[in-house]
Amino acid sequence: MKKAFITGISGQDGSYLAENLINHGYSVYGLIRRQSVSENQTYRLNHIFDDVKLFYGDMTDLSSLFGIIKKVEPDIIFNLAAQSHVRISFDMPIFTAQTNAIGMINLLEAVRIINHNIRVYQASSSEMFGNNCDPDGFQRETTTMNPVSPYGCSKLFAYNLCKNYRNSYDMFITNGILFNHESPRRGENFVTNKVAKIAVEIKKEKKNFLSLGNLKATRDWGHAKDYVDAMRRIMELDAPDDFVCASGKSHSVKDLCKYVFEKLGMDYKSHILVDEKYFRPEELNDLKGDCSKLKKATDWQPKYTFESMLDEMVDYWMNK
Repeated sequence: MKKAFITGISGQDGSYLAENLINHGYSVYGLIRRQSVSENQTYRLNHIFDDVKLFYGDMTDLSSLFGIIKKVEPDIIFNLAAQSHVRISFDMPIFTAQTNAIGMINLLEAVRIINHNIRVYQASSSEMFGNNCDPDGFQRETTTMNPVSPYGCSKLFAYNLCKNYRNSYDMFITNGILFNHESPRRGENFVTNKVAKIAVEIKKEKKNFLSLGNLKATRDWGHAKDYVDAMRRIMELDAPDDFVCASGKSHSVKDLCKYVFEKLGMDYKSHILVDEKYFRPEELNDLKGDCSKLKKATDWQPKYTFESMLDEMVDYWMNK
């Protein structure tokens, strides 16, 4: 039984990845940060709590990473830990860089020193592209990267570190360049789950309005459950590489609102307020990924559409 160690296991992606790995015969270990309310640390893992082994640590604390990796002796490490909110990265740029970029150096150095044969997956991001795209409107592995947020910059630093360590030390390090991916487990301050939750609250007459930022921004949205399956697949390949994971279709925030509100029998125009505080200092206008390289290498195919993903999120909040 192979051992997989997941940083950020308590997040949306980490919890789905843990499930996926367990179902494929892996022994799963995870890194969690201490929080003052212990229930918040593992609530996404409660249904598989007995099937994973958790350790306290932090990406900015090399000693904790070193100790855990030596103890677990994993075959694969999935680095999903991050300060992952793009808008908040403008408010906390130093913490974002320390966690996402310096944290990656800590992890790579720990693996290089302890056992450079451990396979490493880095959760890279479509935010690294910024507003650059190829002439056909898509972003792919060869598209020039020019991020427009501290979050994107920190992810690009980590992405390049992984390529450098892979080439310098002959390590198995793969970057998964994931475009936006959502689910009912998504944080409620991310736009998809925010729209789904508050639209349901408006439907149930608990709220009247939903405040949002740039309605024109378009994103390539997929389901987190599909994307963690891609993570596992690319880490089971014979050689490391960098792969875009995306749906290949983009929708605007306006499209998102329109679909969710119409599903609930409402007109979004009557309930949306545009608030400038949700705009970014530098906007990212459009993301749309080409994942043909990933599909060719792994036969990966997403099971969710944009609509079925939102259906699941709305149904979750209606039932909750």
